[in-house]
Amino acid sequence: MDVLRTPDERFAALPGYPFEPHYVEIDRLRMHYVDEGPRDAAPVLMLHGEPSWSYLYRKMIPLFAAAGLRAVAPDLIGFGRSDKPTRRQDYTYQRHVDWVRGFIETLDLRQITLVCQDWGGLIGLRLVAEESQRFARVVAANTALPTGDDGPPGPAFEGWLKFSQEVPELPVGMILQNATVSELPAEVVAAYDAPFPDESYKAGARQFPALVPIAPDDPAAPANRRAWEILETLEIPFVTAFSDGDPVLGHMAHTLHERIPGAQGQPQDQLQGGGHFLQEDIGPQLARVTLDLIERTPDATGAETPGSAGGGTG
Repeated sequence: MDVLRTPDERFAALPGYPFEPHYVEIDRLRMHYVDEGPRDAAPVLMLHGEPSWSYLYRKMIPLFAAAGLRAVAPDLIGFGRSDKPTRRQDYTYQRHVDWVRGFIETLDLRQITLVCQDWGGLIGLRLVAEESQRFARVVAANTALPTGDDGPPGPAFEGWLKFSQEVPELPVGMILQNATVSELPAEVVAAYDAPFPDESYKAGARQFPALVPIAPDDPAAPANRRAWEILETLEIPFVTAFSDGDPVLGHMAHTLHERIPGAQGQPQDQLQGGGHFLQEDIGPQLARVTLDLIERTPDATGAETPGSAGGGTG
C-alpha cells in the first residue's frame, strides 16, 4: 500500500487549533488524534466525516476538557494529519470501521460518549453496535446508518455524489464553506485544505461518497443491517442533535430516534443556526447538548468494567 503523509508545516499555526498532536499505528498506518483533558477521565470520542478532519471539533474540544472529560478526536485514515493511502481501492467502508476499532482498542477507550457526524456516524454507529460494551452514550448529529433498503437517495445526496466524483479538483475548503451557514474566514477555509497539498492526497476524500450504501446489494449493506438489529435492542442513552439546515441528512433524525430504544425519553434536539457541518456553525451548542446528556445519565455504563485507560504513543 502506497501512503502519503502530509508535511507537518501544513498544520503550523492553524487558527483555533493549538492542540498537541498524538499518534498511534493502526494496520501499519499512522493515525493522528487530539487528546485533551485528564487521561484517566471518561472519554468523549468525536468522529468527523467527509471531507473534514479533527479541526472541525476545535470549538468543542476545550469545553469537554474544561468539564473534566477526556476529549479525543482522531483524524480518519486519509484525512487530517493521518496517513493517506494513495489508491482509492485501498479505502472501503469495512476498513474505515476496522481502523477506528483499532484506534479505540489501542487507546483502550471505555465508557465512551460518542459524538458523531456525517461519516463519523456511519462508522461510529457500526462500532456502537459491534463494540457496545465500550460505549456509554451517543450523540448523533447529521448522520445515518444506511443499508440501501430505503430506495434511492434524495437529490441533495445525488448531486453531491455526482459533484464529488466528477469535479477535476476536489475543493475541500469550499465544500466545508458551502455546507455551513456561517461565513468562514479565509484562514479557516485554508485550514480545511491544509491536509491535502494536491490531488494525490485526496484518494480517501474522493472515495468516501462512493462508499455510502445506497443500494441493497452494496458490499457494506449486510454489516449495516446486522448493526441495526443490535442498535434496535440497545438501551444506551442516545440523543439526536441534528441542525435545522442540513438538506442531505436532516430527515434521518426521526429514524434514529424512533428505532433506537436508548433514544426514548431523551430529547430529539433540532439545533438552530447550523448547516451540515454544525460543529463549525454552532459547535458550543452541540457540546452543551453532549454535556447535558452526560450530566443527565451519570450511571450509564457499557457491558464491561467502567473506566478509561490511556494507550498509544504521543
